[in-house]
Amino acid sequence: MYKTPNLYFERKLWKRGYINVGGVDEVGRGCFAGPVVAACVVLTPNLYVQGVSVDSVKIDDSKKLTKLQRERASEWIKKNALTWGIGEASASLINRIGLTKATEVSFRKAILVANERLGGNVDFLLIDAFYIPYVRGLRRKNQIAIVNGDEISLSIAAASIIAKVYRDTLMEKIGSRRRYKKYGWVNSKGYGTKVHREAIIEYGITGYHRKKFVETFIGRSKEN
Repeated sequence: MYKTPNLYFERKLWKRGYINVGGVDEVGRGCFAGPVVAACVVLTPNLYVQGVSVDSVKIDDSKKLTKLQRERASEWIKKNALTWGIGEASASLINRIGLTKATEVSFRKAILVANERLGGNVDFLLIDAFYIPYVRGLRRKNQIAIVNGDEISLSIAAASIIAKVYRDTLMEKIGSRRRYKKYGWVNSKGYGTKVHREAIIEYGITGYHRKKFVETFIGRSKEN
């Protein structure tokens, strides 16, 4: 039904009187190391979009774009969105409260930052697959969870892009430090690549690692 992200859901909500419709998505859930990062993007009702190309900038599921396309799109989104926000949950928080709850923390942080930048409140959320609990003023009735939402909703796709650009840049910065170069984060962004897995076995873990993820990997490695 949906070949490219569009404003179908946003327009339906705008007609119902919800002006500040936020698209929310996260990146980094499946990593061995680094934070999980979420973003919230509110696009304007007068934004004209035909397909996925806006002013020669491609907005789509961030995984489908090249690094350069994502970086260009991220700049455009931040300049043209009504508001946007980014929130992160560190590896230490993930280790302490678990991935699911930590991801929810990152969502709430992103929405809070978007609200602060807006000087008001997001009044409806479109989310990629998840409902977000404990968001002030945004109960479940004010949220729509869309499976594969970053392939359907332009707002969610925009959120996926700025979140990924932020997280990739962060992991490249951390990974370029001398003590972390051996883990290959500049290239892997903390995912469980061969280089990363071999470095964990040889050198152990760091404060940026998610212990349960690594323990599961090491357990499987010993079994094999």
